[in-house]
Amino acid sequence: MAVDSAHRTPVAGGRLTATTVETVRFTRPERIDFRLVRGPVPAVTESFNLTEHGVGTRLVYEGELATDLWRAGQWWGGLVAPRWEATVAASLASVRQEAERRTALP
Repeated sequence: MAVDSAHRTPVAGGRLTATTVETVRFTRPERIDFRLVRGPVPAVTESFNLTEHGVGTRLVYEGELATDLWRAGQWWGGLVAPRWEATVAASLASVRQEAERRTALP
């Protein structure tokens, strides 16, 4: 199953908004793939892979951000990538915290 997802992210200190549209594909039960359709860079692919690990589940994230326009694209990618990585890290930390909270419930 695939769906489209749109995100709006404040940039330039909130003066501008970057709109990102992604196609999200679910391969039950082990994989979620994201592919950029429209956004601030020409290409992004991401995947979340879930595997059984002991009595739990291991989640592995992989992502790739591509740029164009030679040196200008490298510069732009250098600005976008840290924010992207921080957003992914924060999301994964939130997922982990919630999973651990649920595990601790009676």
